[in-house]
Amino acid sequence: MDWSIHNSPLSLRDIQVTDDFWKKEMELVRTEVIPYQWAALNDQVEGAAPSYCMRNFQIAGKLNREKAEKGKAFEAPKYTFRGFEALPENPAHLEDKFYGFVFQDSDFSKWIEAVGYSLTQHPDPELERIADGAIDIVCAAQQEDGYLDTYYIINGRDQTFSNLRDHHELYCFGHLVEGAVAYYQATGKDKLLKAAERFADFVSDSFGPEEGKCKGYPGHEIAEMALVRLYEVTGEQRYLDLSRFFIDQRGTRPYYFDQEHPETVKPGHEDELRHAYNQAHLPVREQEEATGHAVRAVYLYSGMADIARLTQDEALYRACERLWDNIVTKKMYITGGIGGTHIGEAFSFAYDLPNDTAYAETCASIGLVFFARRMLEIRPDSRYADVMGRALYNGILSGMALDGKSFFYVNPLEVNPEACQKDERKFHVKPVRQKWFGCACCPPNLARLVSSLASYAYTETEDTLFVHLYVGSEITKNVMISSQSLNTGHPRSKMDDQTCAEKYPETGTNPESTHQTVHVSVTSGLPWDGTVRIRVNAKGTPFRLALRIPDWALSPLNCETLSPSGAYSAASRTEEGISIKKEATEKICSLFEITGAEDAELELRDGYLYLTKQWAEEDLLELHFPMEIKLNAADTRVREDIGKAAVTRGPIVYCLEEADNGKDLHLLSLDPDAAPALADIEICGETAKEILWPGFRQKPDTLPAAPSPSAAVGSPSPQGSADASLPQNTINRTGSGLYHSWKKPEKEPTDLKFIPYYMWANRSEASLNREANSTSETQSAADPMERSISTAAEGAEMQVWTRVEIN
Repeated sequence: MDWSIHNSPLSLRDIQVTDDFWKKEMELVRTEVIPYQWAALNDQVEGAAPSYCMRNFQIAGKLNREKAEKGKAFEAPKYTFRGFEALPENPAHLEDKFYGFVFQDSDFSKWIEAVGYSLTQHPDPELERIADGAIDIVCAAQQEDGYLDTYYIINGRDQTFSNLRDHHELYCFGHLVEGAVAYYQATGKDKLLKAAERFADFVSDSFGPEEGKCKGYPGHEIAEMALVRLYEVTGEQRYLDLSRFFIDQRGTRPYYFDQEHPETVKPGHEDELRHAYNQAHLPVREQEEATGHAVRAVYLYSGMADIARLTQDEALYRACERLWDNIVTKKMYITGGIGGTHIGEAFSFAYDLPNDTAYAETCASIGLVFFARRMLEIRPDSRYADVMGRALYNGILSGMALDGKSFFYVNPLEVNPEACQKDERKFHVKPVRQKWFGCACCPPNLARLVSSLASYAYTETEDTLFVHLYVGSEITKNVMISSQSLNTGHPRSKMDDQTCAEKYPETGTNPESTHQTVHVSVTSGLPWDGTVRIRVNAKGTPFRLALRIPDWALSPLNCETLSPSGAYSAASRTEEGISIKKEATEKICSLFEITGAEDAELELRDGYLYLTKQWAEEDLLELHFPMEIKLNAADTRVREDIGKAAVTRGPIVYCLEEADNGKDLHLLSLDPDAAPALADIEICGETAKEILWPGFRQKPDTLPAAPSPSAAVGSPSPQGSADASLPQNTINRTGSGLYHSWKKPEKEPTDLKFIPYYMWANRSEASLNREANSTSETQSAADPMERSISTAAEGAEMQVWTRVEIN
């Protein structure tokens, strides 16, 4: 592995997102989601299940004040387990106890992280004032030794770190670190960062390979990548070491979780693999298959990639590659969703991707984006960015309504509202977005990702700007220029880097090198138009642009599959290749149109087009990516999708919805030989592109009228019904009844209307009347969406995969 090619995200303060599509989503988060979440954290949303989050911090702070006042007379709480979620016996009269889920603290941390990112794009003094006040409340809850988890502070510190597998202490710690770093980087204020460092120091003093320290690791991962962020912002080696310890220790024998939970070890089965749900069944470098809880898995893999990059751990990186390939080639939905089963919110076996019982949690797709960006940092390869874009535009964005006021926890690819209400196997699927959830991980997770989108779209090295996602932005970049660069007009090479490292071991940098600031402006028509304009103001500065060539822009003539060797392949709607050719190199041909690069040195590598030149005062590049409508087929091992196709255009996956196509979507089929048409559509004030595709509707079987109980055997049958004298428990030979002899189905032509998947469930009566019909439901404790705010209305049918009519 060539570790010299690693790159890093740009600071969000150096990027201003101006994109017509994504800026709107970011504004929804700023104006709707962040204020709504703050109200929810303070139990101020009428009809919503209380969060108790900020109240728990206040109670913990009150205990600290009591301890300071009473001194030695203070009696610390003794631990009492009150359940994975503790609810008050009388909601009208709350006691000074911990309420909510064991991980309730993390709701604040995700909120403050989203606030930090949002402030980089839109300064808001009032929001910053509220955030500072919230930080004061949280920091007041911190213990003298640095510990900061209200579940144990209130319930009793005597059982701290006693149930790492289930009680989410290190998960809450990780989110606190992520939020603290984000807020510090956005505002320069370090109060929460200092609190996170004190907590990290406590954790570091408690865990590690040294004698006397705990040899455990997180049950729900995130601390691994959070500690890396803390290391990168503070330079404290102990944080990097702790992250690596958690990763190295995981899955080693004897299993730490066996020591915590000896009841899980059945006599005679001691040598069997256990704890796959927590990705702790094998040492991480030996793992080859993504298993267990999908969110935990991709959070772990993200931390593994961070450690591999920073320590140049080849074996760890190879494990990341194996796990990535296993996910995207065998366990990922075409929408970028992951987690095929609701049992444990987990990965299922290879190619088991059911559409109507899919889990595909919003958080899981978000975690996949985290993993993708970290793999890109190690090695710029478009296959990671392709999945990142797929998840963002489809499986993640579908998690939020177009007005930003309701959310999906689960993102199915097929919905029958009646089944969601009557079939217990599908109770987790909601046909209508919910206002909030008792386990409210997805809305704030979505908020923090969308608000920080620019750090996923663009990364950099000293002399290269990588464009992974074409998100309209104004970018400021510092370019390091060596004396050789100034003379030759070319950026630094790998040989330059190696020479500098040898000559200047203390800094790795030639003291004669200089920095120059360049400005890059990106304007994008995506996802509806494939035109991208990149304006560079560089004043004669030599540097390199690396432009991703999206998988959806490739036709079968120049790409094998949509996801190489993956679960889905694409068939272009035209016989032609992708238009223009660039003569500067034999490799760059028939890919896409590009103008303005005539005097640049071009190289095509791992799905990126590298343009190297000495840029002028103002240069303009124009890219025109083809936006063909494509039919996508699943691997034949995906049983659910045999004989079906999914429609895509550009990065957008499309679906059929009842509002456009009527009920019984399963009776529809499309004609693959017909020419689809593109049209404008507006849903809830948002303009998009819909696809009209000629197809058919199968005529439903005509069911017979039920015979009268008093009807005599052999009496004339009612007109149009089956012969009442026929036995009703056999196959009906007349063509009606529950089963009958096969005959060629009768079909009638119809036009199928496909809309973007992320826009479904925004037009039904249920959605429009959400406020009027909302009720609070209490579901079983096993339901991760317990106490979700749902609606009484039914919702509408939807499906991504449609039968293909084969003549």
